[in-house]
Amino acid sequence: MTITIDEVIARIPAWKGHGVSAQPLSGGLTNTNFRVEVDGTPYFVRIPGASTELLAVDRKNEYHNTRASAEAGVGPRVIHYLEHQDVMVLEFIPGKTMSNESLQAPGMPTRIARSLLRLHAGPRFLEDFNMFRLIEFYLQMVHEHEVRIPATYLERLPAVARIERAVGARALPTVPCNNDLLAENYIDDGVVLRLIDFEYSGNNDPCFELGNTCQEIQYDEERYAELCQAYFGQPARHLLARMRLYALMSDVGWTLWGAIQAKVSKLDYDFWGYASGRWERAEGILASADFSRWLDDAVRPD
Repeated sequence: MTITIDEVIARIPAWKGHGVSAQPLSGGLTNTNFRVEVDGTPYFVRIPGASTELLAVDRKNEYHNTRASAEAGVGPRVIHYLEHQDVMVLEFIPGKTMSNESLQAPGMPTRIARSLLRLHAGPRFLEDFNMFRLIEFYLQMVHEHEVRIPATYLERLPAVARIERAVGARALPTVPCNNDLLAENYIDDGVVLRLIDFEYSGNNDPCFELGNTCQEIQYDEERYAELCQAYFGQPARHLLARMRLYALMSDVGWTLWGAIQAKVSKLDYDFWGYASGRWERAEGILASADFSRWLDDAVRPD
C-alpha cells in the first residue's frame, strides 16, 4: 500500500516538533508529489506511484543517480530518504519550471547543452540505460499483463532493429544521462537550467539525451543544430542523424510506457491518449523520406 504524506512526515525524526505543512503538486505522471514546508523551509517530497516496477523504474538506481546529479551541480540534493518506502525528500529548487514555449526562446538550446555537459561530466550513474532493451522489457510486460498497444506496433519492430544497427555503428562512449528530459524537468534557477526526475536515468549515449529532449520540447531543425553545436562543437551530419533517430526511439519506447500506464496507473490521466499520440508521431516519421536519410547519415563518415 502506498504511504501517505502524513506518514512520511511522521517518519522523519528531524521534522518532529516543528511546524510542518504539505500541499500536493500537480504535473507528475508516475508519482505523487508534494511541497512540504518545515518552519517555512520548502522541500519536495516524491512518493512512488503504483506498479512502477512494471515500467522498469529501479528506485535504488534513481536514488543513487539523483545524488550523483546533485554532485554534478544540476540535480536537487537529497535531504531525506525513506529506503523501505522509496520516498525521497529533495531540495526544493527555487525558480521557473520550464515549458515547451519557454524553451523555444533564443539561446535556450545552448543553455540546455551547458546543463547536459555538466551532468554528463559528473559521477557515473549506477546502471546503464538502453531504450532498445527497455522496449523488450515493456513488450514482455505487455504480454504478461495483457496490455493493449497500438495495432501496428509489432509490425514496426524490424524498423526498430534497423535503427539500433545504425546508432550502434558510430556509438559514443556512454555518460550519465537523465533520459527523460521533457520541458517540465528543467527548472531555471536564474543561473543554471537545473534538472529533476531521475527515474529513468542511466549511463547512455549522449545523442539519446539530446534527441530525447529535442523530441519532448518539439525543437525544429534550427534548434536541433544549435543544441548539437553547443554540445559537440559542431552540428555534424552524423551526430544530427543520431539525435533524430534517438528522438524517434523516444516516441517508440514511451508509447509502450503510456500503454502500460493506461492499464496500471491510479492517476487521473489519459495515458492511452498519450500512447496513441506518441505512436502516431512515430509512424509518421517511420513513413517519411527523412527516416531513410537519417539511417544513412548516422553511419556515413563525414
